[in-house]
Amino acid sequence: MASSENSYNAGSDKTRRVLQDLGLTDYEIKVYLALLDNPASQASDVSRVAEVPVSKIYEVLANLEKKGWVESQQSTRPARYYPKSPSTALQAVRIRQERELKSNEEYLLQELMPRYSKKETQEKPEIWIVRGEYNILAKVQETIDRCKKEILVVVPSALNDVIDLVIPALTEVKNSGVSVRMLLSVQVNKDSLRKLASLSQVRLKENMFGGGVISDAREIILLLGGGNEGVVDPSGSALAIWSDHAGLASFARSYFEFLWTEAIPFSERETEQPTAARA
Repeated sequence: MASSENSYNAGSDKTRRVLQDLGLTDYEIKVYLALLDNPASQASDVSRVAEVPVSKIYEVLANLEKKGWVESQQSTRPARYYPKSPSTALQAVRIRQERELKSNEEYLLQELMPRYSKKETQEKPEIWIVRGEYNILAKVQETIDRCKKEILVVVPSALNDVIDLVIPALTEVKNSGVSVRMLLSVQVNKDSLRKLASLSQVRLKENMFGGGVISDAREIILLLGGGNEGVVDPSGSALAIWSDHAGLASFARSYFEFLWTEAIPFSERETEQPTAARA
């Protein structure tokens, strides 16, 4: 095996952090990176280049093989180890995580929903503050999932980077017969625009500083956070307001209709790339 100096350090700090987030230990990261530079290696050579103790190397290689990052050729003596391509390894990670998430979701829903339902009849606040991008996105998807007839969405330019994250939820409600209308910024990404236009009626408008989701004119999320235009709390987290107050939802729907009449239908635009709104 041709040695590669500090093979395990060939990746950046961010690369190692990402691999850790995907479930690899420090030793496993060192070994995988070493094998990328030195495929078809014996365990003893991997141990030396990756600077992993010989007493640990077989355990680390076995764990990497189990997780889908490495494969071995046992027909040779000694065995030789090969790195799987990152795309193949990531696909295995995705499948494993989705399976684990589904299993955990089924268990927790079975165990905890009965306890939640016992308290659900208690009076709830009509307005909730939702903090943090992931919590807001989860609330948006939850609201979309509950929709039965009509979903109205406003996405200002500050939220263009996360717009693709709601496409799966919109696809599901669209397939169930829900009417979907979306107001988008004229700066929206062209690929995202094509995807969304296939799921909903789309109109484009300039100078939209707020965003939101209105479900069946009875449930609303006002998106206050995002980019320089957004509102954040003192901790720096994005903020949103969720409410099922009938009056507020009705007012929001009326305002949406006003913006809708002012916006440009996507199908009437002369070019694919939105550049300017009509006067």
